[in-house]
Amino acid sequence: MIKDHYIFSTGRLQRKDNTLYFVDAEGNKKSLPIEQTENVHIFGQVDVNSTLFNLLAQYGIRLHFYNYYGYFTGTFCPRAQNVSGYTVVQQSAHYLNREKRLYLARSFLYGGIHHMLRNLRRHKEKTEEMVQTIEAEAAKLEEVGEIPEVMGVEGRIRQEYYQAFNVILKPEFSFEKRTKRPPADPLNALISFGNSRMYTEILSEIYKTMLDPTVSFLHEPSNKRFSLSLDLAEIFKPLLVDTIIASLTNNRAITLKHFDEMEGIVFLNDEGRKKFLTEWEKKLGTTVQHRTLKRKVSYRYLIRLECYKLIKHFIGDTIYKPLKAWW
Repeated sequence: MIKDHYIFSTGRLQRKDNTLYFVDAEGNKKSLPIEQTENVHIFGQVDVNSTLFNLLAQYGIRLHFYNYYGYFTGTFCPRAQNVSGYTVVQQSAHYLNREKRLYLARSFLYGGIHHMLRNLRRHKEKTEEMVQTIEAEAAKLEEVGEIPEVMGVEGRIRQEYYQAFNVILKPEFSFEKRTKRPPADPLNALISFGNSRMYTEILSEIYKTMLDPTVSFLHEPSNKRFSLSLDLAEIFKPLLVDTIIASLTNNRAITLKHFDEMEGIVFLNDEGRKKFLTEWEKKLGTTVQHRTLKRKVSYRYLIRLECYKLIKHFIGDTIYKPLKAWW
């Protein structure tokens, strides 16, 4: 089974006899089967060298790095194998065409709004008014004609949606507002950690396709960021990250003891990260019966399918429709 590996300890990741080994500070060695590894996520202080990178490139394994607070900082990605100049040209053409870009920007939001409302309706006795407010804002999407206006609608919807967390989560996880840099409280820390993991997961799936991760539609492309992963994350954050947060906090699998604070920054400690990531991998491996493919697919593969749908849209095969959970 292909899987991701997470490293929290200090040590060294090295190559030996064409396989991967992690050696911790005490000299304990653990093998990571090379042909069963897709991504390695490094949260600890880990040494690597060029010999290791050559092996990772040979097997197409991505190495993701996270900072002290658990937030994504960068990725080593082997040279792209799936490349198509035609696809990238068509993707860029959709960005340059105002109407085509607006269609995709709205589509990503429609997918995300569907999943936000899906989450809130599970607590309809507490969230009915908030649902109505979000529905009213969503109706404005077809009226706006510029990307900044679309982003404005998204911002108001997201603000209302996050306020609902105060009535559907345990009281100790209440918060005043969404704060990112830095997270000001445990719930913001959870959201930021989960979103960071979401962006990395989507980026990994984009790399398996012919899409260019820097050409986006809702979020403005810019230097030093893979903004297409931000676009697609609008669909998947409420479907994956937010449901995991609700499950972990309401079932008290994660409590306030799983957070630390340093210089005004609140973040998950190692125990809290491990609990979140265990649930994360479990969720990504969960399967649903796909209505079109007529077979079971995992949540992780649903992300890849979204990428494939975009490619078909760009080259004129099929008009893109965002994922809207039916199960």
